[in-house]
Amino acid sequence: MLNKLTTVLICSRAFSLPMTIMSWLVIFTYSALVAGHIRYGLLALAGICLAHLAANLLDDYFDYKSLIKQVGFNKKEYLKNSQKTKCRYLISGLIRPRDILILAFIYLAAASIIGLFFFIKCGIGVVYFALIGGIITILYSFMSKIRLSEFAVAVAYGPALFGGVYYVMTKTYSWDAIILSIPSMLVTVTLLYIHTVMDFDFDLNEGHKTVANSFNSQLDSLIVLKWLLILAYVTPLLLCIFDILDWQVFIVWLTIPLAVDLYKSMVDFSANAESIPEHKWYHFPMENMMNAPSFMTRIYQSRNLMIYYSLFLALAIILALN
Repeated sequence: MLNKLTTVLICSRAFSLPMTIMSWLVIFTYSALVAGHIRYGLLALAGICLAHLAANLLDDYFDYKSLIKQVGFNKKEYLKNSQKTKCRYLISGLIRPRDILILAFIYLAAASIIGLFFFIKCGIGVVYFALIGGIITILYSFMSKIRLSEFAVAVAYGPALFGGVYYVMTKTYSWDAIILSIPSMLVTVTLLYIHTVMDFDFDLNEGHKTVANSFNSQLDSLIVLKWLLILAYVTPLLLCIFDILDWQVFIVWLTIPLAVDLYKSMVDFSANAESIPEHKWYHFPMENMMNAPSFMTRIYQSRNLMIYYSLFLALAIILALN
């Protein structure tokens, strides 16, 4: 039973849930401090996580179908690519494509039940946010092939998540919640963009059109990363301008060393994909470093930046609103 559960979690890419949980934590903290319904916020997290896992499975399923249709597709060569976990369990035969669809349906059904509960308790507004999330969940695999994956993640983890959680916790719409989502959304998109930059050649070979491989080289594509990071540290000013938070929001600037190191690390990667950046005490945690250390170090750097940024932003909300 435990082995089956582990397999399900691996196939669902449950390791990617921290990006959902951290984004949720920011708006949950804000909503709770303006007299939001805490239990509804926790239930919303469950629904969002279920939708996220379903999106992962559907993305892998459609990628798998696309891969096996390619002329000359070599299963063994693909599995040698240690940087990829996507589709690995399907190509290796660990689980059948049909089972992936069933599991995705179960996730979506459970998320829909939670959505129905919120519709009954909170009103029609839930439907609007659920529709946005549902469309992105189903179409993400297609969107990721036409340079829209960053846009999809920005919408899902920005206005949809922040606006939706705030609505179910307070039963009201809020432009403040949408504006609050902007800095958090930018660091989430940064995490995704790091991945697509490192997959530059792989995605080109697979015929995937991404924002990163729209440029002539990995190094050229880092201009987008540079601006994502700059905006992540400039946009907190909006929270002061619109009187959402006060000066406390600038404690997120304590994570700037992480952002600078991440950018330098990606410049090194573009020159030498096997390079391993220096590990500093504030880079941790970094687990499972035996598997693709060069690739995974950058993934952990970007993940940890998002975690620390989100925690500091949540702390700023507590300090400002208490």
